[in-house]
Amino acid sequence: MRTWPGGRRAESASLLATPHHMFALSTHWNAKRHLRGEAMIQEILDLGFQSVELGYDLRLDLVPGVQQMIRAGAVCAPSVHNFCPIPMGVTTGSPEVFTFAHPDPRVRSGAVEHTRRTVQFAASVGAKVVVVHGGYMDAPRISDTLFSLLADPQSPRGEFDRQRSRLQDAREKHAPRQVEHLVRGLEELLPTLQETGVALALENLPAWEAVPNELEMEKLFLRFNSPFLGYWHDTGHGQIRENLGFINQERWLQRLKPWLKGMHVHGVRFPATDHVMPPAGDMQFDFLRPYVSAHLPLVLEPTPRATPDEIRGALAFFRQIWELA
Repeated sequence: MRTWPGGRRAESASLLATPHHMFALSTHWNAKRHLRGEAMIQEILDLGFQSVELGYDLRLDLVPGVQQMIRAGAVCAPSVHNFCPIPMGVTTGSPEVFTFAHPDPRVRSGAVEHTRRTVQFAASVGAKVVVVHGGYMDAPRISDTLFSLLADPQSPRGEFDRQRSRLQDAREKHAPRQVEHLVRGLEELLPTLQETGVALALENLPAWEAVPNELEMEKLFLRFNSPFLGYWHDTGHGQIRENLGFINQERWLQRLKPWLKGMHVHGVRFPATDHVMPPAGDMQFDFLRPYVSAHLPLVLEPTPRATPDEIRGALAFFRQIWELA
């Protein structure tokens, strides 16, 4: 064994392949609190993780320290969340500062170019997957209205049904154009994905206005038939979409399993409070056990407000419920 910066001892490559090392923690949790990448990574290691997802708010000044920790064998980064590191000229990290489905071609061009840079960065740190938000349909947002109606026990059920029907009609009218924008962007990126060996994984987003939805994803994956394009399942987002009444999360996960590249694992407080660290929240996780494997990154993605004890508790919860202790 060897010692890396911070004093922890490097573990063997065989141990890094054991089931409990498939869990990673997103640097979204602590990137804003640190001035040095080494300290940011060390704080995560001290919680019991050996893997991280490099988040969309990773600043350029943190990158050298992160690279040093990876080279030293202190940590691995199986996934990177677009856009990473934060693009030059962008003041605050966001996965949607550019989107492939945007109606403005300049924004779509920015999405392609900065995703390409993220893919190249991912390859340089040994990551195999870049998590991507596709975008939204070009129409008024109605999902927030539905969330408010669900949260109010006094709201009439008929109003919820009316708004949900309105949203579905709008989606059928507007989404196909945005999906085609997304397709063209993916076509531009395929050569870079093939060259680097890094896969692009489209994440399910909570709002029903998001592009692509589950059915559109399935059609995209069949259309491209590429090992470099896949699906990233966010358990909290899936539960919120199910709370809206549009999908059954478990059934769609079964259908999209052939393209599954990884998961964000966290809970929800009904109807739409996301990134809750279990055992807190209202979500059940037993149905996810068949999708847990040593080759699938499972990323905890807490808010920066989450406490270390909440994160440790969530890690212990998942190990216990999925019998990985």
